[in-house]
Amino acid sequence: MTAAKPAQQFWLMKSEPDEVSVDDALAAPKSTVPWTGVRGYQARNFMRDQMRVGDGVLFYHSSCAEPGIVGIAEVASAPYPDPTQFDRKSPYYDAASKQEEPRWTLVDVKVLRKTRNLTLPELRADPELADLAVLRRGNRLSITPVDPKHWRHILKRLDQPAA
Repeated sequence: MTAAKPAQQFWLMKSEPDEVSVDDALAAPKSTVPWTGVRGYQARNFMRDQMRVGDGVLFYHSSCAEPGIVGIAEVASAPYPDPTQFDRKSPYYDAASKQEEPRWTLVDVKVLRKTRNLTLPELRADPELADLAVLRRGNRLSITPVDPKHWRHILKRLDQPAA
């Protein structure tokens, strides 16, 4: 008897477009980028402990003129140590992290398609998304889980013109 395959999970992953935009990811080999620089423990734990290859990802541009969901992607690798934690020239360098005991991990993310920008105001105005984690007051996480019902609803919204 074989073990049941875990159900696909869904995530919203924020990236500042001046660091890595959806266009940068699409231009990368195999449209895949390492999700470097995550320095929040809860977001790191999501990547390290819960993400699986094939999980769905909403690619979200943050800290920009029009934050919002700009692409559909998938988790493309198992977690592995984030090399930027060891690079003294990187803004993500962590002197306390050791090669033999890395503190920070990452996954590779493959962009499947660029979408229209489903903006933060549009997300906030949609009553079906009222409990979407990224919309919670005080949420600063760069990675949040997405409920399957929200995933399906967002995919439908992305196929519609902007309101």
